[in-house]
Parts: sequence; structure tokens; C-alpha cells
Amino acid sequence: MIAKFINKMMVRGQKATAQRLLYGALDELKGKVVGEEPVGVFRKAIENIKPSIEVRSRRVGGATYQVPVDVRPSRRLSLAMRWLVEYSRARGEKDYSKRLAGELLDAFNNRGNAIKKKEDVHRMAEANKAFSHYNW
Repeated sequence: MIAKFINKMMVRGQKATAQRLLYGALDELKGKVVGEEPVGVFRKAIENIKPSIEVRSRRVGGATYQVPVDVRPSRRLSLAMRWLVEYSRARGEKDYSKRLAGELLDAFNNRGNAIKKKEDVHRMAEANKAFSHYNW
């Protein structure tokens, strides 16, 4: 999972830089969470971000409906990693290792922007539950 996340973080093929940033973020987490290993915090944060349901557009007749569908496990992981990278880049800390560590810590504690994105996706699916019979 860590190798996959490094590939997701990588910009312009600079894998060594992505590795250094991730391991720097894990070092930042070392003293922050009592009784947890940094890799355990990383895994729990990813689990907390994973969406279980999302909406897909379906065209029926002349109308387009947002139909809630279950998310495949591989897509769950991919979405969680993408949101984590996206929202850690948008944070305000000085360097990226601190940003990523902050977003991981927030996700571990079920708060932060990546968790908010998951809740928004779930809320959208819940709001469009009436169209679930268009799912096929």
C-alpha cells in the first residue's frame, strides 16, 4: 500500500523525492500518536478516507440521473489515496512532509478535508437514493 501511495504522490517521475517526503511525514507522525506505529496511523487514515458508495451519471430517456452505486475495492483505495494527496497539497504548512503528516493525523482522527470529501460523496449518494432503481 505504501508503494502504491508513493506512486500516487510522485510528480514528473521523481520517485526518490516522493519516497523521501512520505518517510519524512511518517517520521513526523512518530511522536504525535501515542501507542501507534506511523505505518498503522497511515493504514487507519486510508481506511477512514475510503468511500463505500458514490454516484454515477446514468442517462435514461432525456434525463440524466445521479445513481448511487457501490465502490469497487480497488477504486476505494485509489480514491482515498488521491484525496489524501490532493488535500495535503492544499494545506498551509511549510513543507510537504508536514502537510502530509497533518492530513494523515486528521484522517486518523476522522476530521480534515479528505474525510469531508468522503462525507460529501456519501451525502450525495444518500440524497439520490430515490434513483437507485436505475442501477444496473
